[in-house]
Amino acid sequence: MEYLGLAGGVQMPMLGYGTWQLRGDAGRRSIRQALEVGYRLLDTARMYENEEIVGQAVRESGLDREEVFLTTKLCRTSAGYEKARRDIDASLRALGTDYADLVLIHEPYEEAPAMYRALQEARREGKVRAIGVSNFTWEEYERLARLCGEAPAVNQVESHVYFPRLELKQKLESCGARMQAWAPFTEGRRDLFAEPMLNEIGAAHGRTAAQTALRYLVQNGVAVIPKTSRRDRMEENFALFDFALTGAEMEQIGRLDEGRSLFGWD
Repeated sequence: MEYLGLAGGVQMPMLGYGTWQLRGDAGRRSIRQALEVGYRLLDTARMYENEEIVGQAVRESGLDREEVFLTTKLCRTSAGYEKARRDIDASLRALGTDYADLVLIHEPYEEAPAMYRALQEARREGKVRAIGVSNFTWEEYERLARLCGEAPAVNQVESHVYFPRLELKQKLESCGARMQAWAPFTEGRRDLFAEPMLNEIGAAHGRTAAQTALRYLVQNGVAVIPKTSRRDRMEENFALFDFALTGAEMEQIGRLDEGRSLFGWD
């Protein structure tokens, strides 16, 4: 596993497991399988309504709490200082833990500055190790950083080979922040797995199009959180750190960039 350093000395795994849409016993089993495969970052959110099964899966895994990096996010129902304070505690109760490794503001709400102050306070109290945002444009990110007096440690955004957003990543890094990709496989908006270029380059390394697409992001310094409920795909997605793409291959894949969101976030 490779890691990205966050403010305060926090080390975030480059590869995590996304839990959006995972529910109930089947979802809990999938999360536990991901931990068995070797994933050590689990990404959840209050909006996903599955923090409880994430926490259950961690406890059932037998892993020490310190071995698992837990990310959750505050959504619109947490918009405001007092609401954010309330829901940070609610998330910790649901997850069954004393602290979260990373808590993000899920979207650029008008109340984001007040929410962020609540996150800063929770960090001082030891309830949160690192704090950041999700789905913020550079302008929104910069404004929040200015209002709150610090750069959020992470911006989790749509990022994939068709919209890698490397310019945003570079701007975030200029502030000491990191970018993390949701939907690295586009969630079906493009048939990435059938992309001829990705299959051709992957074949040269004995890899799949999926592994090649993830490796492109990771090699560009973008953390990724792919989601799947199939163990074979979990294992496939996990095998990213024992091969590297050449400079020419990176440049070739870069030509897939369409410069626009597939989800309307730009």
